[in-house]
Parts: sequence; structure tokens; C-alpha cells
Amino acid sequence: MDVFNLALGARVHHPSFGNGAVYDLDDRTVHVFFKEHGEQAISRSFEGLRVVAPGPEPDREEEGLDLDGVKDALREVLEELDVPARPIEMAARFVGGTLELRPADAGLRSKEVPIEDFFHKIVMMRDRFRVLEQKINAHSGLSEQDKVELQQYITRCYGSLTTFNVLFADKEDHFVGQKGG
Repeated sequence: MDVFNLALGARVHHPSFGNGAVYDLDDRTVHVFFKEHGEQAISRSFEGLRVVAPGPEPDREEEGLDLDGVKDALREVLEELDVPARPIEMAARFVGGTLELRPADAGLRSKEVPIEDFFHKIVMMRDRFRVLEQKINAHSGLSEQDKVELQQYITRCYGSLTTFNVLFADKEDHFVGQKGG
């Protein structure tokens, strides 16, 4: 499909930004929201933009596409991409810090990792656990008993990660295991 026939809500793929959803259009620009890169204005003449799924038909005037319809479509895409409703912030005291892994043997070299990189990996792991939970709950081939058992394993994994709660700025973002409900 040609980028000149796009409609609001269409899903597109950009070679650098990945998949996104069209939220606004004009004669020269396609405005797209990307999971990792946020809102980006892409020129219609850019040849690398590929349509993954068309939005509603552009000429359908009987339905009309209002702002609420666009918001609903964007919410659906964001849920599908599992984008958090708000950004996850790291506790201010750790910003710019370093995680040092020091072996017991003083003759061996320690490993330093920027704490932001480590924090990002922890958040990504949590997000992937959430996607796994959704897939388990939606899986038609699992019995309810199997779903409950798998959910309990995930809850135990969350419990193992509570050590890292100190890194989160907001308590709402903390891992909660079995004891916390």
C-alpha cells in the first residue's frame, strides 16, 4: 500500500524506528507513534516507510473518524505493544551510578555496568513477564488449573525480583511476590 493512501490508525514499519501507528496526516507528513521512539513526523516521500496494516478506509465519510476513535485505535495498538501507561522512573539516587560486580578473589577484575542499563533490563524482564501472563490467560489449550499453576510460578519469579525494588522511584512499580498479594 502506498503511503499516500494511509488512514489514521494504520500500522506502519520504519527501518530505524520499528512498528508504529499513524495518529495524524497532512499533505507532506505522516505522524506516527513508535513504542521505543515516541511521536515522529515522517515525510511522505520517505521510501523506507512500509504499511503493515491499513487503517479504516480513507474515503468512508458515513462513519467519520473522530478524535475519540483515533484515541481508541492508538490505545489498542499500545496495549498490543505492551507499552506502559506511564514511564517507569529509576530512583534519583541511582541515576548516573554504576553497578559493580566484584569477585571474591582480589586478583580477578571486577565488572562495572551503568545502573541505567541494568535498570532497563529489569524493567524489560518485568514487562516480558506481564506479556507471558497475558498469553497464559488467553491460551485456549490450557486448563484453568494449568493457568493457575503457571501464574503461581510467575508470582514466585516476581518475588525473587523484589530485591531490585530499591531501584524504582515509584512504589507502584515495585515487584510483588506471594506475600504482598
